Amino acid sequence: MRQKSTLLVLMAILLTMILAACGGSTPPVAEEPAADSTTSESVEVAEPQEEVEPEAEPEEAPAAVEEEAEPEEVQEEMEEEAEPEEVEEEMDESMSESRTVVRWFVGLGTGQNAEQVEAQEAVVEAFNASQDSIFLEMEIVQNDVAYDTLATLIASGNAPDIIGPVGVKGSNAFSGQWADLQPLVDAAGYDLEQYPQAAVDFYRVEGEGLIGLPFAVFPAHLFYNKELFDEAGLPYPPQTYGEPYGEGTEFEGAWDWAKVREIGMILTVDENGNDATMAEFNPDSIVQFGYLTMWTDGRGFPTHFGSGNFVDSSGSATIPDHWREAYDWLYAGIWEDHFIPSQAYQDSDLLGVPNAFASGNLGIAGVHLWFTCCLGEMSGDWDVAVMPSWNDTTTAKLHADTFRLLDSSENKEAAFEVLTYLVGEASGDLLAVYGGMPARVEETAVFFQGQDSNYPDQEVNWQVAVDSLNYPDSPSHEGNMPNFNKADERISAFYSLVQSDGEIDLEAEIDTLLEDLQSIFDESES
Repeated sequence: MRQKSTLLVLMAILLTMILAACGGSTPPVAEEPAADSTTSESVEVAEPQEEVEPEAEPEEAPAAVEEEAEPEEVQEEMEEEAEPEEVEEEMDESMSESRTVVRWFVGLGTGQNAEQVEAQEAVVEAFNASQDSIFLEMEIVQNDVAYDTLATLIASGNAPDIIGPVGVKGSNAFSGQWADLQPLVDAAGYDLEQYPQAAVDFYRVEGEGLIGLPFAVFPAHLFYNKELFDEAGLPYPPQTYGEPYGEGTEFEGAWDWAKVREIGMILTVDENGNDATMAEFNPDSIVQFGYLTMWTDGRGFPTHFGSGNFVDSSGSATIPDHWREAYDWLYAGIWEDHFIPSQAYQDSDLLGVPNAFASGNLGIAGVHLWFTCCLGEMSGDWDVAVMPSWNDTTTAKLHADTFRLLDSSENKEAAFEVLTYLVGEASGDLLAVYGGMPARVEETAVFFQGQDSNYPDQEVNWQVAVDSLNYPDSPSHEGNMPNFNKADERISAFYSLVQSDGEIDLEAEIDTLLEDLQSIFDESES
């Protein structure tokens, strides 16, 4: 279609010149709307294209050409009139027609911000230039519509080939639709020994096979504001697992969630300078908070207190005791001790711009390594620290992203070649913008050198992130559940309620959640 449109434009230009040379008059040709780059397209339901109406005729005829153009001159002028974008589009279309097209869908996980899009487009361009048998196209949609968009594409028989980056949770809704990569690994002679065995086994799912290759890992740890600790006269959190907090000071003690509560209250300050331990403290005028687990959900938060699951071995709904304790700790921290911001505070200008930690008004944030994406606007000094323990158990919940192949792909061999490129040669450029630590251990040093260049004044102790990989949650807090989407929505509603309403009967709400989850699980069996 683009080639034909361009040809019509060039013919119209030639006709205009000939008529003008003869003293004729013709309306100007309407320009074709600029096409999207072939490496970054919006995924929409195809609609019939409307014809472009020509513009109204000018009141005066175009000025006549002094001399009739010779054929060679006309050809030169035609080449000059062709826009570079049109030429590039013709080349892209020509390449895609002569190669196997592989479609890469971005949206179920990260990959939508401007810096990431730019890096991804460069990766696509480099791959297409590196060989002549496969043409890679990228389709980007926003995360909040990605599930519906992909589900529609699959249902309509127009599914892409590669999906990612996407984590465990993002892929659960399409469980059973991922291709087993093991036959492709065997056929290509792909070396799985370049990864730790545990990282490979992470993607082996019973009944589905090997549904991903190790790529990016994002351990959880703490980010802390050094300036707020200095103002409060508090020691910094430990950066080595097993070390106590504030050794040799009045604050010395085990580094656990009880200690986070203690120092969190000291770090929480109202507009009059009173902290949350003082009788004069006003919880309605807080200007600085002590702690927040950022950007997580109703399964992610309690996992800080130990691994668990809402599904027991028989498939029934359950809520582990230590998860109940975690919800108690959270609810009291918001509504009684006031060192954790409620949802209203989180959404306010105090913490909402650009985000709670980068606002400079939060002492400690519990979040994953990918949070390095979002610290550029923070002016104060910060560093990272190890996760606290609960009942002598330390858990640093883990996110792991990769690229997956849909089993419906008709181009699995070509798509697998692209997939190995993304997790291989292109991984350095992609991991730099995704904020993910490489699954290949030997590449971590280079990765963190890149992070240091992003934050040259911070002197961050990145060994904390490396060490946190030794304390992953098993089972994963992002694991599958019966009737996953509905169960996940119910858990999210409960987690939102805990942070938004200080008048609820928490234990009763937890029991109601358990009952509702059982009903939701039962629906999947009917």
